[in-house]
Amino acid sequence: MLLSSPHSSRLKYLSLGVLVLQTTSLVLTMRYSRTLKEDGPRYLASSAVVSAELLKILVCTILVFKENSELEDMRLLKEEIVNKPVETMKLAIPAGIYTLQNNLLYVALSNLDAATYQVTYQLKILTTALFSVSMLGKRLGLYQWLSLLFLMGGVTLVQWPTESEGDTEQLVLSAGSQFVGLMAVLMACVSSGFAGVYFEKILKETKQSVWVRNIQLGLFGLVFGSVGMIVYDGKRVRELGMFQGYTTVTCTVVALQALGGLVVAVVIKYADNILKGFATSLSIIVSTLVSYFLLEDFNPTGVFFLGAVLVIAATFLYSNKRKPASGSAIKV
Repeated sequence: MLLSSPHSSRLKYLSLGVLVLQTTSLVLTMRYSRTLKEDGPRYLASSAVVSAELLKILVCTILVFKENSELEDMRLLKEEIVNKPVETMKLAIPAGIYTLQNNLLYVALSNLDAATYQVTYQLKILTTALFSVSMLGKRLGLYQWLSLLFLMGGVTLVQWPTESEGDTEQLVLSAGSQFVGLMAVLMACVSSGFAGVYFEKILKETKQSVWVRNIQLGLFGLVFGSVGMIVYDGKRVRELGMFQGYTTVTCTVVALQALGGLVVAVVIKYADNILKGFATSLSIIVSTLVSYFLLEDFNPTGVFFLGAVLVIAATFLYSNKRKPASGSAIKV
């Protein structure tokens, strides 16, 4: 039964506002941090991913301890993580994919403006829907399939090449950079869809707290992220340390990425999928405005705006006809 008290209504819209703020802030600060010209070395994306996993584990552990007594928590964590190795190992797959996805997002925002990234990344709705149909046996209605067509059309328009004037060599480099960013976003959408549905399937098969599951997920993510950091940035880490180039902006990016799942959890608890879709749409609009007026790395066109409108409409249409399933996957 849905609560309709004034207190519940305030929590609903407060959580909605926080989600818009968190989503927009993460994209913009990540983009800003990857394009900011600095005198010293730039922070390592692989290091930021590892730091975010550490913070997630810490926050989830605090939440678990808040729900139960300290002794019960120690027994619970030992029982679920140590004494059930098979169940724990199931989370290695989504953890590895999420780690890859998080690194891809840094690559994407190093090569795409925030507005284009935000709109294109909504393709994860399509990949999630397809994996839900194939892995969970879900059925989509006519309006949902129609919304997915709108989504693909909108993203295609956003990525539509525009005629530009200027130095030919610079244009080629820009096109190459944008292609790298686009490939990174597309791979992130596929990985997000598969990992999210896989994690949802695990949550539905067990009755354990979502925070415990996210601790397990975070532990694997920490291992995979550390291995990736050593393999790709090991030399730089040995020379200047893991936290080289960290600034206040970098720490903000790490905190926003780590705490994003908590915000989503609150929205799912107090709001619904329609309002979550509304938050996504607002985030796209705000990111576009800030990217144009403040970051000055985005020149909007009529084709882009048409594509963005289609994506926003697709988000509403898909959410409006979809009833939220119990035990929905929450990635923290």
